[in-house]
Amino acid sequence: MNPPATGPVPSPCVSVCRMDEASGWCLGCARTLTEIAAWGTLGDEARRAVWALLPARRAELRRRASAMADGP
Repeated sequence: MNPPATGPVPSPCVSVCRMDEASGWCLGCARTLTEIAAWGTLGDEARRAVWALLPARRAELRRRASAMADGP
């Protein structure tokens, strides 16, 4: 999921609000607590910058979850 190229940038929140202790990213949207708290005050350019970080973070969270499921 990506934000629209023009117009208001929506929140990436998917209502799964749990933080990954190792990374500090939300397991639902992959934002940090700082990004989540600041979202309401960010302009569209800054919001798009946060969105640009999320695919790599989600991939890393999936990789970690897979590694944990595979065991030691």
